[in-house]
Amino acid sequence: MGEFEVINLKLPSLPKGPFEPNWDSLKRYRVPRWYMDAKFGIFIHWGVYSVPAFQNEWYPRNMYIKGHPAYQHHLETYGPHDKFGYKDFIPMFTAENWDPKDWARLFREAGARYVVLVAEHHDGFALYDCSYTKWNSVKMGPKRDIVGELAEAVREEGLAFGVSYHRAEHWWFFEGGMQFNSDVRDPRYYDFYGPAKPSDTQPDEEFLCDWLRRACELVDKYRPQIFWFDWWIEQPVFEPYLKFFAAYYYNRAYEWGTGVVINYKHNAFPEGTAVLDIERGKLDVIRRNFWQTDTSVCRKSWGYIKDHSYKPVNSIVNDLVDIVSKNGCLLLNIAPRPDGTIPEEQRKILLSIGEWLKINGEAIYGSRPWIVYGEGPTKVVGGEFKEEATSPFTGKDVRFTTQGDTLYAIFLDWPGDEANIKSLSASLRLYPDEVGSVEMLGVEGQLERVRDEDGLKVKMPLKKPCEHAYTLKITKLKRGRGH
Repeated sequence: MGEFEVINLKLPSLPKGPFEPNWDSLKRYRVPRWYMDAKFGIFIHWGVYSVPAFQNEWYPRNMYIKGHPAYQHHLETYGPHDKFGYKDFIPMFTAENWDPKDWARLFREAGARYVVLVAEHHDGFALYDCSYTKWNSVKMGPKRDIVGELAEAVREEGLAFGVSYHRAEHWWFFEGGMQFNSDVRDPRYYDFYGPAKPSDTQPDEEFLCDWLRRACELVDKYRPQIFWFDWWIEQPVFEPYLKFFAAYYYNRAYEWGTGVVINYKHNAFPEGTAVLDIERGKLDVIRRNFWQTDTSVCRKSWGYIKDHSYKPVNSIVNDLVDIVSKNGCLLLNIAPRPDGTIPEEQRKILLSIGEWLKINGEAIYGSRPWIVYGEGPTKVVGGEFKEEATSPFTGKDVRFTTQGDTLYAIFLDWPGDEANIKSLSASLRLYPDEVGSVEMLGVEGQLERVRDEDGLKVKMPLKKPCEHAYTLKITKLKRGRGH
């Protein structure tokens, strides 16, 4: 057990398998092929915070911070915090119209290959049958095992299922409620709101062991193929617990005969032991190790609010293409209402992405990066929370993916009557083979093309095959064995 020999509280036993809870052992981890092939997943933020539907999913924290707009909104709408606190929203989180099979069908039609549900957010309300707290969706609110039901429905549609786990931040999430007369200070609700410690303090052993037990229970009960961690686990005090959890999860996956993924942010895991996730941002280069972006269809919030501002489908599709060209995948979040329905605008966005993928999916699913990720005048600003910093792409912005000997050149806007791919210039030697054929996905027949020192010039079809990015399929000239 190594570092865990000093911990006296009851902890899960490490399953037998090839991994030990140390970084050297965990560096033997390999990202599963199914995940590298999938490219596109759906993230779901749904919980008690969907009930007030004000500003964002941090309402449970912000409503207890004096001077914050959420504090004033709560006071004016629901009354004093000692009379109506966050816990009192739980009976309103009913999920009475929730149909997990309908969700799963929608996600499949959207072209997603995996689904990640928030199993527990910072607010501490678990959407699963948790043995370590009564504050869960089986005992309160919907009185349904949301994780379990959705996992079954998603798998019936042939998609991989994962969970996200944000409990680390619960250590300090309700600290504001300790500063004035609120229900957070009521000892009857400590098991929900607590510890409510200052955000500049580190979790104690009791909290960390509880954090670990809950995480391991999620693994054992629901066998998720993805386990997504939010930020703040990069605090040094979490390190031995992260090592133990990773070994626990990877050894369980070894028992199941299934490839699994841990997503992390910042520097919580060393390179090669799990998969890096970048929130609301991208990379500006090809990354050697596989990675992921998580972002939302909604600009202002991850959870449901009454005044969403949605991204255009074109922007989401272009982000997907850009990310895939750089050896990544996209986890796209939606925000259902508290009754379990997905707003019509969000459904339309997902179905539009699915329509694009029906035509262009062969350039996405199962693809790998080329020698260069792309070309064009628009420069992506790399890093988290930078997605709004990049200018809109143009018809000269191209991204490349490959499948075996086939090269795909995906134009992020319509290039006009003629497209020129400068990276395929005869003089650059990035593509030393002769071009055999050029087609556009969704268009019958080959396209006229000329290759010279300036690039590969392709005459575009008269009619666009889809509404967003446009894919040229380029194959090598196959030579016979003649004399």
